[in-house]
Amino acid sequence: MSTAEQGMTHDELMTLPVAMPLETANRALHLGRTTGYHLARTGRYPVRVLRHGRAYKVSRYDLHRHLGVEVPVEPQPDPEN
Repeated sequence: MSTAEQGMTHDELMTLPVAMPLETANRALHLGRTTGYHLARTGRYPVRVLRHGRAYKVSRYDLHRHLGVEVPVEPQPDPEN
């Protein structure tokens, strides 16, 4: 079974860096390497792709939003205490 077919678990999605290489986003989206790069080059990738020199990056926020991942919000401390 290839990496693209394996996808990612919820725990893996929650620990992704703020910006990740296209290969990591491909895995989360169940896309193969060739297909992912083709979609990025032609502007048809499922989420916004950022160019960093010759590298493609995807933001965690955009990926989570596309996948419908709920990010738990930690309660803020009460400033009066």
